[in-house]
Order: sequence, then structure tokens, then C-alpha cells
Amino acid sequence: METSRHSLSRDTMAYVLAGGRGSRLNELTDRRAKPAVFFGGKTRIIDFALSNALNSGIRRIGVATQYKAHSLIRHLQRGWNFFRPERNESFDILPASQRVSETQWYEGTADAVYQNIDIIESYGPKYMIILAGDHIYKMDYEIMLREHVDSGADVTIGCLEVPRMEATGFGVMHVDKTNRITDFVEKPADPPGMPGKPDIALASMGIYVFRTDLLMEQLRRDAEEKGSNRDFGKDIVPWLVKNGHAQAHSFSKSCVRSTFEDEPYWRDVGTIDAYWEANIDLTDVTPELDIYDVEWPIWTYAEIKPPAKFVHDEEGRRGSAISSLVAGDCIISGSALRRSLLFTGVRANSFSALDEAVVLPDCHIGRHARLSKVVIDRGVDIPEGLVVGEDPVLDAKRFRRSDGGVCLITQEMIDKL
Repeated sequence: METSRHSLSRDTMAYVLAGGRGSRLNELTDRRAKPAVFFGGKTRIIDFALSNALNSGIRRIGVATQYKAHSLIRHLQRGWNFFRPERNESFDILPASQRVSETQWYEGTADAVYQNIDIIESYGPKYMIILAGDHIYKMDYEIMLREHVDSGADVTIGCLEVPRMEATGFGVMHVDKTNRITDFVEKPADPPGMPGKPDIALASMGIYVFRTDLLMEQLRRDAEEKGSNRDFGKDIVPWLVKNGHAQAHSFSKSCVRSTFEDEPYWRDVGTIDAYWEANIDLTDVTPELDIYDVEWPIWTYAEIKPPAKFVHDEEGRRGSAISSLVAGDCIISGSALRRSLLFTGVRANSFSALDEAVVLPDCHIGRHARLSKVVIDRGVDIPEGLVVGEDPVLDAKRFRRSDGGVCLITQEMIDKL
């Protein structure tokens, strides 16, 4: 088994689609693409898909970037530069660079692969796994690769089982008893249920496995089609469902769980509420996502920083953190944290209080500030005495307040106060 496992992953290239803005994250993606958004105290969203590939044994990786890619590219160059060509490893960052046409950005997810066919073919991988770069989950792609080869499918699609009426925002599959896909509908108003589970729908995770030669053939065919969206979910997959063999792979078979994780964990942190909740959930005693799992590490750019520091010990001015995650180079100087997550380099000053706060790197919290249920963008300087989270009407006037009552705070918003 070990030999076949080794050869399958070694014969595979992972191709990560990381060009999306993620506009529902509002100002959080004004300067960075969604895959580059910070998550979990140390990492960025894209690190999950990349770590899954690395931990699955895949040593050829390409990342297609497009929207405001500088922050993402810099992170990849710093944190993912350890692949060695002499070990038949490669890590390519592939911005939309008008390589096929002088006027053309990536038109869709399929086009983002098509425009780099020559680079992919130069490596000669036998299989391709196409990944979205903007979801939080742990998954062994080797299991999905093996299922793809064993089934003889033209494409295998990673799927989540979700309550039927929650699937309206996904590509949804109709499958037979052998998990062969008989129909694929993009964002249906009335999603089809599963055989034997009428209240559950199979939703696409945006993960596709192909044999490389078949994928190239499909991309070239699609590029010639007039009116195509050049998209996997809208064009390539429906064509293969109709004219070939498309297979569904259930995430529950290949999700990676530590002994502390009960359920398969997958999150699209594409809204401020979902982003805040997924980060704050990590402060639970036993979170649904175990980021401490040494068997399946999440790789990232590890900055060389001093440890976190807590100072002052007097009534009302005690450096303390309860049910919180605090990254390196933070100084909690007479400030009280509760159920909060602080990224690298945060300074929280005396008499301030943070409650259910997600604070991105290099923020400065002024004295006597009281902040609850907030997401603070990188490098924001919170003025002394600022109170957020206690007056919804005032908050909505000054900051971006979500439907769930989370306030997103940026420096531009602070400057207008």
C-alpha cells in the first residue's frame, strides 16, 4: 500500500485557485485576496489547502493568483519556498500574466488552469487535483486520488453532505447508489436530495481530480466553445457529467480528524460573521477544529518574534487572558482579554478590555478602550477610550456592523472619527 500511496501522490500536481477577492469580507479584502486573509492567530486561509497537499504527499504545487495578489505572493515566497527541484518538487506562483492573450486576465476557474497548460505539461504529472484556496479544513487528498483511480472516473469531485436547503449557494450533485454523478446543478433553488437521505444534499467543495491528459483535452475543448464561462462548475463538470463519467467523493471519507475532533470540519469563512465565528471558536476548551494536531500540521510562514508578554498586576490593570489565543510579540500591558484571538505584534494597553475580539497583526489598543465582538484589521491604532460593541446604532454609523452584530474596524474608519 505504501508504494502505491507514494506513487499516486508523487505523480500528482495540486493546483490551487487563489485569485478570488472574497467581496463579502468587505474591507478585509480591500488590500488582499481572500486566500491571503489571516486566520487562527498565525496562519492565512490558503495555508490549509497547501498544508493538506503537502501532508498528503504531493510535492508539485501551483498557485494561480489574480486579485490584489501582492500580500498573498509575499506570504507564499516567505513561507512556502522550501520545495527543491532536485527532489522532483516544485512550487509555482502563477499570476494572470497575459501569457495566452495580451488582453486577458483569468476569465474563470478553468481558464486559470488553461493559461498555464505549458507549465503543467513541462512537469508531466499523471494526475491533477484542483483546489479552492479559500476554505478551512483538513483533508487527505491521497484517499480521494485512490478512489478516483479505482473508479475509473473522468473527474472525481469532493463533496460535503449538507442540509438540503442550505445547499442553494453550492454546486449540487445528484448521484446514484454507486456515487456516480447523474446531474450537476450550480446553485439550485430546490437542491436534489441524496439516495436514502432526502433531507441531505451533496454540495461541491470545489475540489476536482482529473487525469492530466484528460483535463488538458477538456480545457482545450472548452477554450474553443463560444459562450463558455471557462469555469469548472459551470462548464467542464456539467459537460463530463453528461458525456463522461463523473464520480462524487464524500469529504467524510478523507477528512483528517484528531482524537479531539468529532465531526468533519469544513468552513467557508467568506462573510464577516463566519470569519469571526470560526476564529473565536478556536478559543473553546475543545474546539471543533484542532490546530494543535501534530499529525497533520498546518504549515505557514513562521516569523521570528519574541514570546507574548503579560505585565501589571493591580486591580483594574492586570495583564490577563482567559479562553484566548495570543500569538508571539504581543504585549498585554494591564489589559484584560476574554475569549479573544490576537495575531502577532499586538499591543494592548492598560485598563483596556477585549471581549470576543479577533485582532489582526500589529494593532495598537489604546488605554481604557472597551471592544467586544469585533474584527480589527491589520495595523489599526485604536484610540484611547474607544467603546465598540455596546451601542449597536452608534457602531453601525462608525464601523462596518454585520447582520450578526460583529463590527469590522479598519484604520480608515478610525481616521474618520
